[in-house]
Amino acid sequence: MGAANLLLIPLRRILNATSEAECNKMDDLSRRDLVKASAGIVAGLAASALIPGRLGAAVHTASRGKAEARIRFGVIGINHSHINSQVDSVVRGGGELVAFHAKEPDLRAAFAKRYPNAKIVDDERAILEDPSIQLVLSSIIPVQRGPLGLRVMQHGKDYMSDKPGITTLEQLAEIRKVQASTKRIYSIMYSERLEVGAAVKAGDLVKAGAIGTVIQTVGLGPHRINPPVRPDWFWDPKQYGGIITDIASHQFDQFLFFTGSTKGEVVSSQVRNVRHPEHPDFQDFGDVMVRGNGGTGYIRCDWFTPAGLPTWGDGRLTILGTDGYIELRKYVDIGGEKGGNHLFLVDGKGVQRIACGDTPLPYGRQLVDDVLNRTETAMPQAHCFLATELALKAQANAKMLKPGEHPM
Repeated sequence: MGAANLLLIPLRRILNATSEAECNKMDDLSRRDLVKASAGIVAGLAASALIPGRLGAAVHTASRGKAEARIRFGVIGINHSHINSQVDSVVRGGGELVAFHAKEPDLRAAFAKRYPNAKIVDDERAILEDPSIQLVLSSIIPVQRGPLGLRVMQHGKDYMSDKPGITTLEQLAEIRKVQASTKRIYSIMYSERLEVGAAVKAGDLVKAGAIGTVIQTVGLGPHRINPPVRPDWFWDPKQYGGIITDIASHQFDQFLFFTGSTKGEVVSSQVRNVRHPEHPDFQDFGDVMVRGNGGTGYIRCDWFTPAGLPTWGDGRLTILGTDGYIELRKYVDIGGEKGGNHLFLVDGKGVQRIACGDTPLPYGRQLVDDVLNRTETAMPQAHCFLATELALKAQANAKMLKPGEHPM
């Protein structure tokens, strides 16, 4: 039995006593236990003072049997349900959600039910001006995410946005400027890599040289549209940035990460509105060819997931290497095994199917580390901005094909 537990036994007896006489009935063994345990605790506290801060805190936390929050964070804007995975990721990493602000009553009520310990605040300034809050998360309407990120950084806090985290090149230029001057973190959760176990495992395999040198990535991002549940801003490219800015930002992130590219350029891009003449500016299809200093890539994104698929989209990634290739079937393996997080590795030895459902997801922990240590272990800031820059340029320069079923 540990010293802390030994100390608690006689203490409980003291606290439970109803009179001085009952306290005096403590036997000699209990008194000796108390003295010994007290000495052990004092010695432990003295030793902990010699332990480095983070390790000492961990020892203290472990002795209590409950993990203490490493950082406090808040949420401003919850217009996309991605905010739930954003919050859960940071909580897994040791963060404590302490407050949130949302204008929409229905969204606010649902979020409060999911996270009942978070305080609801009526003004974002209650979060921005709270010196105890170190990080702010948001899935506000996309066009508002960049300006919010500026306010967050200017208040001395780090920021994690849902994708797309920036919707125009003008926003990107200003955000880069403020981030450089404030030295705050501007992170975008590219969840199709950061929150997918198969993608995390693929990163480990590529780093280990399992398929040699990466030559190309092919990233597919199909989505189910379900028009009745979509808000008005969903149909307006000025609000969401366009299909490439929005969905394909995931695939640009994966292209850069798996090819190891630190530079890139868009070779060609095109978009279409095939099925929604009632929303003439909407785009339901887009594709891109891209190249970088580490490889080349092809990207396709669309809103054509059929109703019969048991999930919202058959997201896939193929990573071609000099000595083999990896295919990820992230959310479904049609005609194969149930569930998601399927990884297939093909090399000189044969074909392997690797189940990745239990693969740890390190992004949240790494981001909390970065907030505390001023490092870039979750995602280099340059990478975060470059993935968005390529998506924005591909969107801005995309050829708009003829609407309807035939592109020309």
